[in-house]
Amino acid sequence: MRVPPFLMERWQSTFEHRVDYNISESGVHPLTLSELLDLIDLDPADVRLEYGQSDGSDPLKAAIAALYEGAVPDNIIATTGGAEANYVVLWSLVSPGDRVVALEPTYGQTPGIARGLGADVVSWKLRENLGWQPEPGSAADAITPGTRLVIVTNPNNPTGAVLTEAAMAEIVEAAEAAGAWILADEVYIGAEVEGPETPSFWGRYDRVIVTGSLSKAYALPGLRLGWITAPAHMHEEFWSRKDYTTITPATLSDIAARRVLNADVRPRVLERTRGIIRTNLSRVTRWLDHRADLFSYRAPDAGAICYVRYGLDLNSTELAERLRAEKGVLLVPGDHFGMDRYLRIGFGNPAAELDEALDRVAALLEEAYAAVA
Repeated sequence: MRVPPFLMERWQSTFEHRVDYNISESGVHPLTLSELLDLIDLDPADVRLEYGQSDGSDPLKAAIAALYEGAVPDNIIATTGGAEANYVVLWSLVSPGDRVVALEPTYGQTPGIARGLGADVVSWKLRENLGWQPEPGSAADAITPGTRLVIVTNPNNPTGAVLTEAAMAEIVEAAEAAGAWILADEVYIGAEVEGPETPSFWGRYDRVIVTGSLSKAYALPGLRLGWITAPAHMHEEFWSRKDYTTITPATLSDIAARRVLNADVRPRVLERTRGIIRTNLSRVTRWLDHRADLFSYRAPDAGAICYVRYGLDLNSTELAERLRAEKGVLLVPGDHFGMDRYLRIGFGNPAAELDEALDRVAALLEEAYAAVA
């Protein structure tokens, strides 16, 4: 298996702790360990750091299953982050020559692994002029007979858009007609700007697999706790693959996760996330609207990310590198999603940090515009 370079993750992991301001992340400012322990009422003296149940403890699997209508613990595999969840699913389902359809732009891990496994990955485009939705009626054209897997990230990364019910129904109908699996990465559910949580793909078709994690909506990326929700008959297949990867979730993460997902705690965690997103999104949109000559954008429905188009004739990777080197600010260039002249701006930082980072971005863009004027 020879995977293509994962440009965004390497970019972030190389520089995110070596800049003044990191606005490359898609989650909100993480909880501290002290804040987490207070929320979940956990005494560290009660935690023995032993090997845990390798597919997740029974209480954790029950807590995750409760998030999905009709799911039971046998539908759940707990993983080390959403990344392992996606990897295990793809490793299990995709073989050389398989046709895989990816609704793009999307998080690069899933189509990258599919390519590494030898699949023929076909890009199915979200349309900016349609609010980052697929063209109505296009699902059947993209998900043709013989398609093995359809990859969807909903809410979307990098756009922050949520698929409409009509778009979701089209995807399910086309996948069912083709006999294709659907892998729905739903890590941003719970991080909506307003309104109810984004509906899941779970339960809409018998070949739907959903992945999730505590990293985004729950502001706990350092716990590295994710999960697979899948038909029960796939449990053994996925679990057997996990035997060759991380074996078991970290014991502390398993214990913390089952408490975070408790009905008394989960709403408080998500309301913190939504509060940060609502407050900071208004700061970002004011900043963008004040510079309408530089940017155009659609405000996200979910997630602490805004995908913006800029009008400067400068490659996005070059622009991002200049921002890093000259201004000490890290964000994600659109090139990492196969789209030049875009930037993904994360806005989950503390407000003062965010304001300073945005001011530095504006300063460099204004300098670049002045140089070509």
